[in-house]
Amino acid sequence: MQYDLISLQPVMPEIFMLGAACLVLVVDLFLTQRTRMWTYGLTLATLLGAIALTAWAAGPERQVLFDGSYVRDPVSDVLKIALLTITVFVMVYARDYLLQRGIYRGEFYTLALFASLGMMIMASAGNFLTVYLGLELLALSMYALVAFDRDSVKGSEAAMKYFVLGALASGLLLYGMSMLYGATGTLNLAAMSEVIAAGKAEETVLVFGLVFVVIGIAFKFGAVPFHMWVPDVYDGAPTAVTLFLGSAPKIAAFALAIRLLADGAGGLSAHWSDMLIILAVASLAIGNIVAIAQTNVKRMLAYSTISHVGFIFLGFVAADGRGYGAALFYTVVYALTAAGGFGLLTILSRKGVDAETLDDLKGLNDRSPWLAGMMLLILFSMAGVPPTVGFFAKLFVLDAVVQVDMVWLAIVAVFFSIIGAYYYLRAIKMMYFDKPIDDHPIVASVDSRVAMSVNGLAVLLLGIFPTALLQACRTAFGG
Repeated sequence: MQYDLISLQPVMPEIFMLGAACLVLVVDLFLTQRTRMWTYGLTLATLLGAIALTAWAAGPERQVLFDGSYVRDPVSDVLKIALLTITVFVMVYARDYLLQRGIYRGEFYTLALFASLGMMIMASAGNFLTVYLGLELLALSMYALVAFDRDSVKGSEAAMKYFVLGALASGLLLYGMSMLYGATGTLNLAAMSEVIAAGKAEETVLVFGLVFVVIGIAFKFGAVPFHMWVPDVYDGAPTAVTLFLGSAPKIAAFALAIRLLADGAGGLSAHWSDMLIILAVASLAIGNIVAIAQTNVKRMLAYSTISHVGFIFLGFVAADGRGYGAALFYTVVYALTAAGGFGLLTILSRKGVDAETLDDLKGLNDRSPWLAGMMLLILFSMAGVPPTVGFFAKLFVLDAVVQVDMVWLAIVAVFFSIIGAYYYLRAIKMMYFDKPIDDHPIVASVDSRVAMSVNGLAVLLLGIFPTALLQACRTAFGG
């Protein structure tokens, strides 16, 4: 096949991202600490350029390149635009935090760009090799980012835990993929789906391999019982890294699940949906109950993440376009709110002091009513309180579950959501009704404050007008 600019149009966002990431890496070598603003600016320009190219290449039709290794379809378009947009917020929030701690280095931005490239590759993966390539590019970049603060013993410990458990999960996922390849005789996900639909593969071997694939996916999401790394890594990593780790990669994990389960093993949905029901209920229960006992905000938000993963899995349980669309909507909304929540912690932190405990939120309304208002909207969204977008995210997932006659599962989800509302409301109570324990003024750059304002208001506006985003998510799956 001859490749020219027209035929390579679908893959231009990845080509641009790779070239720009290498450019940022080289340019940063010639910059001093004073002129490193160029690295920050180039990184934002790269992300915005990749968003523009993704929108330019987008379309309703499905395009397949490189012998089925790369797929551009409406699902990948939505995933890429969402994860790149979230990463823009992350880069803006992180700058002040890195500056205050003397770790404002170009490696942070380069690793973040390569991690974003890995996520984009996962979103467009058409076979097992592409899936694994994107996954490992993301994972290796994140391992380095978690250990980014070389003087932090806590960060180094978190990175080692993440690396060891991540390597184990990658191995299990790879083993599951090899089993599916052995049973179907193809690495191509679309071809594998056809073999499964035709009944030409031994179902026992397929289900055996599927178990390992689901374990790998559950680890990348941080679902119970493969969640043990989440609170430790969130707590140990620098807050700027936790901000990144807790937001955009969740969209990549969704991409991993949709490509392997829906696109590749859709004919086995009766088996993997049963597995996901168990993971979803366990995540909802453990995530919400254990979060109540936390006094560290980062650990509380880590267990909150685990509970939200349970809701995302509920959308997959429905195993139809409506369910996948609801799960995608939920994933994007959660990534947006997580970016805002951790973003506020970076703003509240100052040189030598990290905002990590719930006590650090006390009296936030007295110190900065606007920031308190934005955090209020974000916490309300996480709790699922109308009119924020988090309410509709939960509602659409529950509707998808009810539509496939699993009312009991929806009731379980609502029950644990009510329990989970407690720790969000406790944080809100501390912001508005307790006296501040820190009287230092909150110093934040203009771009951080603008990003927080856009983030918080987006949570509200998407709740009042959820149709556009929901329609984009449902249309991606033909709903």
